[in-house]
Amino acid sequence: MDPVIVVGAGPVGLTLALALARQEVPCVVLDEGPGKDEPRASRTVVLREDTTALIERLTGVPMDRVGAHWAGWRSVRRKQVMREVFFDGTEPVPLHIAQHVLTDALRTALAGEPLVKIAVESRLDGMEQESSGVTAHTRGPKGTWWRGSYLVGCDGPRSTVRKLQDIRFPGRTAVERHAVAALRTELPWYNEALLHRMPPWRMSGPSAGEVTARPLPDGVWRLDWLLPPGKDLVTPELLLTRIRETLAGWSGGTTPPYELLDTGVHTVHHRLARRWRADRVFLAGDAAHLHGSLGTHGLDEGLRDADNLAWKLALAWHHGPHEALLDSYQTERRAIVAARLRAADQALPLLRGGGGLRSYVPGSARGHDSLLTDGHLGHGQLGAPGAYADSPLAPPPLEGEVPVRTSPGSSVIDVRVTAEDGNFVRLRDRLGRGALLVVLIAPGTGVWERRHWVSAGIMPQLAAAVMALPHHAELLVAESYPGAAAHTVLLVRPDGHLVTALGGVRPADLYTAAEAAVGGPAKAQAEAGASAGSR
Repeated sequence: MDPVIVVGAGPVGLTLALALARQEVPCVVLDEGPGKDEPRASRTVVLREDTTALIERLTGVPMDRVGAHWAGWRSVRRKQVMREVFFDGTEPVPLHIAQHVLTDALRTALAGEPLVKIAVESRLDGMEQESSGVTAHTRGPKGTWWRGSYLVGCDGPRSTVRKLQDIRFPGRTAVERHAVAALRTELPWYNEALLHRMPPWRMSGPSAGEVTARPLPDGVWRLDWLLPPGKDLVTPELLLTRIRETLAGWSGGTTPPYELLDTGVHTVHHRLARRWRADRVFLAGDAAHLHGSLGTHGLDEGLRDADNLAWKLALAWHHGPHEALLDSYQTERRAIVAARLRAADQALPLLRGGGGLRSYVPGSARGHDSLLTDGHLGHGQLGAPGAYADSPLAPPPLEGEVPVRTSPGSSVIDVRVTAEDGNFVRLRDRLGRGALLVVLIAPGTGVWERRHWVSAGIMPQLAAAVMALPHHAELLVAESYPGAAAHTVLLVRPDGHLVTALGGVRPADLYTAAEAAVGGPAKAQAEAGASAGSR
């Protein structure tokens, strides 16, 4: 079967190619550039805990070696500390990393991957698709035709794939603008991110009213100043003055020594593609959505696109048409991003409007700061990872379903499990292999060798039920899981989202849930594929 064509060699495209290769699906990545990103210290990304784990699993690189986990977060208004959070290991910690460092880690991992070919200086300029595959044409020094089974456009905001498929991309332009600087200096706090609203010192030029400082490794900080509406030019002189004023304001009036590494202007757009799938063509990342205000980060969502799509494409590539499963990519991911954009659009007038009665409502300032903090830290509607609660892959109500801390459709909590070979591993380490995961909660198993309990109690019955599932599944055992009673059985998708939790071994319920998780019965999938091919 032909490889999957991935258009675009940014972090989303490279992540998708790696994720497919780990599931034994060959890929061709069309890279319009020379195969290496220009280092830009001011171009950084913030990843949540589960997307950080995804990158670590794919690259084998501990991300805390190349990025910075924040020690804490501080929200300040004028001179008053509104909120402080210190990360002590009990809650997820954001990771801040330069984008070119992330891309380099992905490229290094792909260099040793025989199933992936990266075609540099290959810009897509045409494509055709039919029921059996996709043909893409590239121009450049090695312009040629490429044949693929599927094609995924990860080619950014100006996506050629999206334009060739005539998919609309409505939304708003320049929702926010930020002046950005990356510099090496010492600030009065160590490794803590800071949001400072209405700083007491006088900002040169029109008041920005808000500045964010986020640490990177090696004493480097990224500073973002919110710019007033309009298209006023950010000159080097204005930016240097703003840097000195800000550093002096945080350091008691004296500007500390600093080394300016990079500058830029970050413009936030809010856009959402009408369709994310057109038969054998898909969109992901910035080609499908643009957002990034209020602390939410588009790349983090783009990596979730790749994680969601990879296992579905892999299943279809290996086992034939799975139309309902492939359709669920757009349904699940587009709903999450649309909700994020709605939440941001509703919050922006409150946070940026200023004046009027809102300014005098008791507690409004603290509430606004909490909204911003939630977005930056990955909480609430503005920042928390979305759940596929209304997914078409959700099973019907099951008699044996029981509640646990994780609701169906949400990402599972990373716990220690015993694998089939008897080794202790993290649950997230078993994701991304194309298999469903069945996790039995069995207190006490962690202190006994696997041979003592693998044939005892309910294990033989559960193992037989797992073998009979309609899709390959791996049986794991955990001593505990938050909110789960002993003998609870969790069914987890290959991308780490919970399908259901069952009270005990219930083969019929488990089979029904597994069948739903892969898009329905195999016969129905084949008929849907045949119907799609005849259109």
